[in-house]
Amino acid sequence: MISGTLRGRLRESLPAYAFLAPWLVGLVGLTLVPMVLSLYYSFTDYSLLSPPVWEGLANYERMFSDDRFQHSLVVTFTYVLLSVPLELVFALAVAVVLNQGLRAVSFYRAVYYVPSLLGGSVAVAILWRQIFGADGLVNQVLGLVGLDGPGWISSPDTSLFTLVLLRVWQFGAPMVIFLAGLRQIPADVLEAAEVDGAGRLRRFFHITLPLLSPIVFFNLVLQIIGAFQAFTPAFIISGGSGGPSDSTLFYTLYLYQKAFGSFEMGYAAAMAWVLLLIIAGFTAANFAMSRRWVFYADDRESR
Repeated sequence: MISGTLRGRLRESLPAYAFLAPWLVGLVGLTLVPMVLSLYYSFTDYSLLSPPVWEGLANYERMFSDDRFQHSLVVTFTYVLLSVPLELVFALAVAVVLNQGLRAVSFYRAVYYVPSLLGGSVAVAILWRQIFGADGLVNQVLGLVGLDGPGWISSPDTSLFTLVLLRVWQFGAPMVIFLAGLRQIPADVLEAAEVDGAGRLRRFFHITLPLLSPIVFFNLVLQIIGAFQAFTPAFIISGGSGGPSDSTLFYTLYLYQKAFGSFEMGYAAAMAWVLLLIIAGFTAANFAMSRRWVFYADDRESR
C-alpha cells in the first residue's frame, strides 16, 4: 500500500520535475557552482594561465593597500548616493503627474518606460558619449546662446555627473511601480482630507507618501542594488579605463580590469564577494530602518 502510494506520487511528480529540470540545471551549473568556485578562488592566486595557489586572506588584505580599489569605492558610493535619490524623486514626480487623470496615460507610461529598457545598452552609452562630448549636442545648444560648454565627459569634474544623469534618465521602471501604487490609494481618504482643509502638499506628505512608503522602500532597495552593479555606461563612456583620472572608475569596472585585463582572477573574485557584502549590508540596513518610516496596512489596522 505504501509503496503503491509513493509510486503514484512519484508518477504524478515526474512532469513537474521534467519542467523544472532546465531551471534546476541552470541554477546549479550557472549560479551555485560558479559561486562556490568564486569563493574558493578568492582565497587563491589564480590567473587563468596557471593552477590556483592557496593564499588565504592575502587578496582581502591587499585591498587595504590598493589605492585604485579604494578610489573605486569612493566613485561608486558617490554615484549611488547621488543617482538613486534623484532617480526616485524624478520617477515619483512623473508618476504623480500621470496619476492626475491625463489622457493617453498608457502611451506616456510606455514612452517613459523605454529608457529603462535601453539605458543599460551599449548603443545608449555611445549616444550619451556623443551628446556630452566636447563637440556634442549639449555644447552645440549652449553655443547657440553664446556659452562655451566644457568637455563634460573628458573633464574629471563633470564626467561622473553625466553617468548620474544617465541613471536618472532611466526612471521608467520605478515610475511604473509608483504609478501602480498611487492607483491603489483610496480616493475617499484623499477626499476626506481635502474636505478637512488639507492642501495638496499636506495631502501628499501626510497621506499619499505614508501610504506609498512600501512602494518607495521596494524601489529604493532595487535601485540601490542596480546602481552598485552599474558597469556598461562607465565602460563605454570611458573606453574601459575609468577615466579621465579614474573619475568614472566604478567598482565593477575595476573588478573587470583586474579579472580580464590583468587576469588576476583570485583578486577579482575577492572583490566580487566584497561587493556582495556591501550590497547585502545596504539591503539589511534598509530593512532595519524601514521599521521607522514604512507603513503597511497591517500596521495601520493594529494601531
